[in-house]
Amino acid sequence: AKRYPRRLCLADSGGTELSFRRALAGSLALSRRVAAVTAGQNGGGDAMVGILLPPSVAGALINVAVMMAGKVPVNLNYTTSAESLEAAIAQCGIRTIFTSRKFLEALEMPEREGMVMAESLNEEIGPAARALALAATLLPVRLIAALFPGSRRTMDDVATIIFSSGSTAVPKGVVLTHHNIISNVEAMQQIFDIGPDDRMIGVLPFFHSFGFTATLWLPLTNGFAAVYHNNPLAARAVGKLCGKYRITFLLATPTFLQAYAKVCTEAQFASLRYVVVGAEKLKKTLADAFKEKFHIEPLEGYGATELSPAATMSMPDIDEPGNEQVGHKAGSIGQPIPGVAARIVDPETFVDRKVGEEGLLLIRGANVMKGYLGDPERTASVMRDGWYITGDIARFDNDGFITLTDRLSRFAKIAGEMVPLAGVEEAIQTATGATEQRCVVTSLPDPDRGERLVALFVGEDFDPASVLAQLTQAGLPNLWMPRREAFHRIEAIPLLGTGKLDLKKVKELAAALEAGAPPPV
Repeated sequence: AKRYPRRLCLADSGGTELSFRRALAGSLALSRRVAAVTAGQNGGGDAMVGILLPPSVAGALINVAVMMAGKVPVNLNYTTSAESLEAAIAQCGIRTIFTSRKFLEALEMPEREGMVMAESLNEEIGPAARALALAATLLPVRLIAALFPGSRRTMDDVATIIFSSGSTAVPKGVVLTHHNIISNVEAMQQIFDIGPDDRMIGVLPFFHSFGFTATLWLPLTNGFAAVYHNNPLAARAVGKLCGKYRITFLLATPTFLQAYAKVCTEAQFASLRYVVVGAEKLKKTLADAFKEKFHIEPLEGYGATELSPAATMSMPDIDEPGNEQVGHKAGSIGQPIPGVAARIVDPETFVDRKVGEEGLLLIRGANVMKGYLGDPERTASVMRDGWYITGDIARFDNDGFITLTDRLSRFAKIAGEMVPLAGVEEAIQTATGATEQRCVVTSLPDPDRGERLVALFVGEDFDPASVLAQLTQAGLPNLWMPRREAFHRIEAIPLLGTGKLDLKKVKELAAALEAGAPPPV
């Protein structure tokens, strides 16, 4: 803000626009209010503060203000169940939640004790405090920092708690330090040629670790603008914002990208320099369709909430005289980012696999979380000699590029053989010829063969018999093919708020449909 005071810093689809100086002033003023609201007796008070807001200027400012007040921001997942939300609040001991009355109404969520409404903050802060905060931005950086408790924190202090998506189990509170977040930010600075004229579209929620690190803190700490929209699947609105602000940087999931490829125009995306996707596998059909329409190739990255979140990244090829380098390969999640190491080992013995051999992916680096909140046993279960056990199956190629093949938990053991569910889905996707995901495969217990496959599909034109015939013609092993009666039509593929498959809901749906019961709501 001191370096680029007049440059656009934050904007959103609600029409709010703030320069870097105005954003800093707003954060300073808000931080005083946060400190007052969360203060306790005898110097105590809230250690963690809840934030229940969508990606927006208000959401960004509140996150910065909470840190400036010396507190830990916890962005709460407003797409999860009421039980999971309550569990997160209880785990963190949250007593104060910053939210918006308008947003609560849209969510149809009742107000609760301890909620502070964004609509009332302007009145509570007052014009005098805002003017004082604006004047404070003229002070030297060290003096500004000295006035706020957040500056007294160290790199090893907790920066945030982010709850895992809960796609396979109860969400866990992932403790990330300032060092974790900054290591990821600095790695992305090195990978991408980011300049002051870049502008990022922020559609990932801040309760998503990629949204928190990459769409909130990466722009703020690099002096380029972030433009937010509160619904990542509202493709028309996202396209209009990209065109209006000449967006150069799009971070999304394949699910969101699929919606943009259908609705957004070539002109709206003409300014894009980077399109980076993560959270789920990028299908080749979608990548090809996106490139054909917008003339830019999506780059696939990989990470986890426990990794702050980025661990590997594809990057643009370098094609300069005397300096040619392959930065990405189709189907690959790229190479480890700067400061991160990766190993692929035998899942049982943890002996390193050879190049080309599949094994369990391990990650080590400054991005690895501090641990799970209040759960040292679970933390220890995913760590081995400083390496984080991802639970993903992958392989290296001769150039060090990594290709994911499946989750260790997304294998079905049928008649003693391991069947990759993602591999079955990919084969079905190819058979249908669709760019969007039409089918998801899960497994259920089977008394004779251990497990059996169940396929859930969408669309009236999806013909299981035809798909099975094509799979047979393509030579897919019999163990990899669900029975004809194990295909079930559903209204929509279950997704989490982050865009990932809701694997828990998928299994519940499959179990109900196989039993002939009504599917769970």
